[in-house]
Amino acid sequence: MSTGEGTIRLRPPRNTLDRRAVGWWRTQWLLAAAVPVVPLAVLGALIEAARFWLLLPAAVLAAAGTAAAVLLPVWWFRTHRWEITEDAVYVRTGFFRQEWRIAPMSRIQTVDTVRGPLEQLFGLSTVTVTTASAKGAVRIEGLDHEVAADLARQLTRITRDTPGDAT
Repeated sequence: MSTGEGTIRLRPPRNTLDRRAVGWWRTQWLLAAAVPVVPLAVLGALIEAARFWLLLPAAVLAAAGTAAAVLLPVWWFRTHRWEITEDAVYVRTGFFRQEWRIAPMSRIQTVDTVRGPLEQLFGLSTVTVTTASAKGAVRIEGLDHEVAADLARQLTRITRDTPGDAT
């Protein structure tokens, strides 16, 4: 979209992530919070002399982890967008610090799909588009696993038909 002489304005990518990504992110936050909270709580229950000094940080970390698990995934879901065109892969992430990543088809070197254990539990996948960029790969996380497989096939077809050497 042109907004003036020589100025190009980006529009947000059209596609949202799968709704299940919210649950996936929440689970990650809760597991991350449990790593320090569980040992602190167990030790607090066992060591009477240090109970207050162990249970207080456990409670604070549990509250912070729970708040993050409730609020952040919804916020992320509203801001993460992606889109694939015949020319490029577009990904936008972040709220306060927004990051737009655009990978031209002619620069794509590999397309990978990954499904970690939690992603498998939620039926999700991550598509990683590797380019010659020093910034690193473009990742689209939180996609339905079938959408991710179709996306990988589509990207493979488009990059095969796009002239250029991907360097």
